[in-house]
Amino acid sequence: MHGAVLLDERGEVIRPAILWNDTRCADECRELEEAAPELHQVAGNLAMPGFTAPKLLWVRRHEPANFQRTATVMLPKDYLRYRMTGRKISDMSDAAGTLWLDVAKRDWSDALLDKCGLSRSHMPTLVEGCEVSATLDPQVAERWGLNASVVVAGGGGDNAVSAIGVGAVSPGDAFISLGTSGVLFVVTDTYRPAPQSAVHAFCHVLPNLWHQMSVMLSAASCLQWFCRLTSTTEVALLEEIAQLSEEEKASAPFFLPYLSGERTPHNDPDARGMFWGMTHSSLRAQLGYAVLEGVSFGINDGLQVLKESGTRIEQCSLVGGGARSPFWAQLLADILAMPVVTHKGGRNRRRAGGRAAGLPGGRETAGRGVRKAGSLADLAHNAGPPSGTDAALCAV
Repeated sequence: MHGAVLLDERGEVIRPAILWNDTRCADECRELEEAAPELHQVAGNLAMPGFTAPKLLWVRRHEPANFQRTATVMLPKDYLRYRMTGRKISDMSDAAGTLWLDVAKRDWSDALLDKCGLSRSHMPTLVEGCEVSATLDPQVAERWGLNASVVVAGGGGDNAVSAIGVGAVSPGDAFISLGTSGVLFVVTDTYRPAPQSAVHAFCHVLPNLWHQMSVMLSAASCLQWFCRLTSTTEVALLEEIAQLSEEEKASAPFFLPYLSGERTPHNDPDARGMFWGMTHSSLRAQLGYAVLEGVSFGINDGLQVLKESGTRIEQCSLVGGGARSPFWAQLLADILAMPVVTHKGGRNRRRAGGRAAGLPGGRETAGRGVRKAGSLADLAHNAGPPSGTDAALCAV
C-alpha cells in the first residue's frame, strides 16, 4: 500500500518507486493538511508520510522535471498488474491509502488531486477488490505458459486482504494483527472517519463495506527487541513467562511500547518506550510479561477510540506472529474483555491473498467463499474476570 510508481506517457517508469516506509515527505504532510481542510472528512485519514499524496508533493518540490513527466501514478501492486495485463487499474481499498480517494463515494476526489497538481487523468481506473480487473496480456500469458483468459482480481490492501483470510466480511467482524506493528481492524457498513484519534478509515475489498483500523507502530517487534537485548529466543522467553506466579505477574514492571513513536491514538512520532517499576528482584520473565501486557494495553487504546467513534466489537480473531502464543492470546482476551479467536494458518497472508484472488463475482459470492474461514478457528480464548487494576493500567 501507499507507495508511488511514476509512469510517463509511454508507460515507462520515471524513477525508483517511493515505498510506504519512506518518511522524507513530513513537510509535505503539513503542507497538504493546511491546503486541504476537507482532507480528514473526504479521505478519512490524517496526512502521514507513509501515504502517497505527500510523496507526490515531495517529487513536485524536489524533482520538478520528474513531476512534469508523470502521466500516471500507480501503487506498487497495481504496477505489477499493469505489466501483467497492460491495464492501469487500482482497487478501492488500496486507493483509499493514497489520500486522493473520496472514501465515502468510492471515487477519486478532484479537489484533493488538484491540491497536488494532479487530475483524474493521472489516476488508474477503479474497481472493487472482488471484481475481475482484467485478464492476462496475451504475450505475457504465452511467455508464462498460461491461458490468456486467466483473470486478475481487483485485489486489495494488505490488511483488507488479511480480513478476507479470517472471514471478516460483515459489519462488526474484527481481527488483531500482531506483527512488527499492531493493527485492530473492524468492518463497518458505513464510512466512519475518526482521524482526530489517528484512526484509519478505508474501503474494504467488498462493495458497500468499509473498515476502520487502529495502528500501533511496535507490537510483536517489542518482544523481538527484548529477546535480542536479553540474549534469548521468543519461544524460551514465553515458556519462562508462562511459569510466573500470579503474584510475580502482579508485581511486574510496566512497559510502554513506543519504540517507534506511536500512531493510534496519540499520533506522536516522538513518543518513547520505557520500563517503569523495576527493582533488584525483577526477573527477565517479569520484564517479558510487561512487554506482552504493554502491547496488549496499546491494542486496548485502539479499541477504546474505535468504540468512541461508534463502532462495536464483540469478538476478535488474532493473526500475525503473536498469534503463535496462546498465553498472549489469553492475555489480550482478558485485557480487551472479549473473546479472541486464533486460527490455523493465521500467520499466512498468502492464504488470505489466495482467497481474495478467488473473490471475483461480487459480494454475495465473496461472502459465501470467505465465511468458510470460520472452520479454521483453532481456539477461542474467552475473557477472564476483570482485574481490579485494569482501569489503572489502561490509564497508564
